[in-house]
Amino acid sequence: MRTRPLDFIALLLIIIGAINWGLIGFFQFDLVATLFGGMDSWLSRIIYALVGLAGLYGLSLFGRIDNESVRRSE
Repeated sequence: MRTRPLDFIALLLIIIGAINWGLIGFFQFDLVATLFGGMDSWLSRIIYALVGLAGLYGLSLFGRIDNESVRRSE
């Protein structure tokens, strides 16, 4: 599978989101809100939106991974 810059950025945002959700789940601490001025801050909302979009984009990786495995087996 060929890695594109968008794949790298999406993966980075997905990891940030996963770490943030882990902190919320284990410690009730929202790192994004703390760093960017609370949950109602426009900057925090942008970060949350980008993480969500990255998660949706990450779904496309399943199709590309599957296509790559089919090409190798032929």
